[in-house]
Amino acid sequence: MSGDAGAASRRAERGRSFPAAAGEDGVVLPRRTIVIGTAGHVDHGKSTLVKALTGTDPDRLAEEKARGMTIDLGFAHCALPGGSVASFVDVPGHEDFIKNALAGAGGIDMALLVVAADEGPMPQTREHLAILDLLRLSHGVVAVTKSDAVDADWLALVVDDVAALIGPTSLAHVPIVPVSAVTGIGIEALIAAIEGQIEGVPTAPDHDRARLSVDRVFTMAGFGTVVTGTLRDGRLRVGDTVAVQPGGRTTRIRGLQSHGSVVAEAQPGTRVAINLVGIEVADIERGDWVTAQDAYAPTQLVDAEVTLLADAPSPLKHDRVLHLFHGATEVPAGARLIGVESIAPGRSGHVQFFLARPTVLAAGDRFVLRLASPGQTVGGGEVLDPHPARRWRRFRAGALSHFQALSSGDAAERVAQVLSEREPCRAEALAPADLGLTAAERDIVLAELAADGRALRLGGRDVWMTADGWAALAERARGIVGDHHAHQPLKLGPPPEELRARLRLTPDPFAAVLDEATAAGWLVRDGGTLRLASHSVAFGPRDQQAVDALMARYAEAPYAPPSAKEAEEAVGARVLGALIAQGRLVNVGADVLFEAAAFERLVSFVRAHLADHPAITVADLRDRFLTSRKYALPFLEHLDRIRVTRRVGDARVLVGAGPGRPAGDRETPP
Repeated sequence: MSGDAGAASRRAERGRSFPAAAGEDGVVLPRRTIVIGTAGHVDHGKSTLVKALTGTDPDRLAEEKARGMTIDLGFAHCALPGGSVASFVDVPGHEDFIKNALAGAGGIDMALLVVAADEGPMPQTREHLAILDLLRLSHGVVAVTKSDAVDADWLALVVDDVAALIGPTSLAHVPIVPVSAVTGIGIEALIAAIEGQIEGVPTAPDHDRARLSVDRVFTMAGFGTVVTGTLRDGRLRVGDTVAVQPGGRTTRIRGLQSHGSVVAEAQPGTRVAINLVGIEVADIERGDWVTAQDAYAPTQLVDAEVTLLADAPSPLKHDRVLHLFHGATEVPAGARLIGVESIAPGRSGHVQFFLARPTVLAAGDRFVLRLASPGQTVGGGEVLDPHPARRWRRFRAGALSHFQALSSGDAAERVAQVLSEREPCRAEALAPADLGLTAAERDIVLAELAADGRALRLGGRDVWMTADGWAALAERARGIVGDHHAHQPLKLGPPPEELRARLRLTPDPFAAVLDEATAAGWLVRDGGTLRLASHSVAFGPRDQQAVDALMARYAEAPYAPPSAKEAEEAVGARVLGALIAQGRLVNVGADVLFEAAAFERLVSFVRAHLADHPAITVADLRDRFLTSRKYALPFLEHLDRIRVTRRVGDARVLVGAGPGRPAGDRETPP
């Protein structure tokens, strides 16, 4: 052990200065890095044991050395014989500094629970163990320290007490190793036990959405602001632009260190020191987060599953304010209990928290809950949804089904539930961090839901809805358009914007809804209106008789038809509007209406004429159709407006024709 500890100490000494240049190549990466958090009662020898393992004293503060007691987080690391690196986060054991201890517990892979042989389990042993259990730490080692200070029979009793203590917890099956940091007894066995546990620790996730909970901030001469923490969910690289959350301020990574070595890229699950450019120490504090840009949105409303400790002093009641610890963050949180009046000690329940200030959370994150006064750990839990769609009504069926689906552990249920609360939406609106999935996993689940008929992609666009959600939305749309038909039977239907506004959709998903509805055939786009496929304008007997008479007049004189005023007098404004909406009459302006077939013949003539001639004049049109200037001029002006033609002097040319000024009879400007 002495050789390993000495080598680790020398490496630590070499690694204490920050890199001289950003991007400098790092050392060869270890086979694996494991972050190990100490836990246990004050004066049970946690820091002394870490120093014996690593050669580094984790007590860095002058006050800690003067008092002989750990006050804040300490850090040290060592190489293990098998090629991995053990990175230790040493926490204070005194109850006055439990908040500092919690700041170090959030990013650890394993626990090193320390119990002194001469005292056995003590109050902070039990509280620290409860915290590890709430965080679902299932790998670690119990070190029974000061084993040289007691006889064999007493040591055996303490080991039995420790085994009974950890039996009901997530650490029930971890090895218990008697050690002495003074004599070195058991140190080799402790290292072997740590290595034996490493094999079972899940690999740190790499979801390509890096985040680091800041547990230390300081200034280093010549480099500026440095923050440290355990990197989760992704990688960081020198030169990356990152966000400091919850404020969202962006900054750049000048340099990185991991376990005392300069690296160009920090790996997930490792302890990392980040040198940030252009940000002052006063602008960042413990509990803030450094994240990949745009990967996380801070939140204040959080849905969670909570478990109370069996020895919690009282049930958790609705609207109780607790302190929520997550990563290195501590934030007051008001608890809205869902579906129950209270949660009894030892029981679990669903809670929506309102946080006093924003923080970064992702689905699946674990947290610890404490009372502010008296200071006491009472429970913890798991984040189900870091961005719930609403403040839930506590006993409504929708709230209950929401929590049941998210706590089921089934990815398809989670995606379907979150989709149902945000639909219609693009896949990117289903943030992977909110689902506890990668983007690729989310897309696979969406495809599976579509294949099972539980979701659909609207109109071939990247806009998604659940099948039930689409059925309900389609029914609402049918009802809105149908109501329009019922109240305005002589109109084809409402304009699209009216339907969008009443459905309360933004333009992008509404376009997908229209595509899906029209592809299904029950909704028809008809000019600038929407109508149900079953709808057509039908006139009553009296109106139909008037319409027939009017259309006969248009047929008798198609190029010198009745004026718009005359037409309105003949059939009424409503019926005339319907004829125009149906396209049976075309309003070209200046009180001139043409019957649709006559209008198309005029347009065809203009196009054919301009195919053989450079331009067309009012006289050309007037003479060809034996009409008058009263009708020919408004018609050509209408073609200008709809960009079939454009005026050049007194004539018209096709849009896109050259700028010539053809001859023709002079036209009075309109």
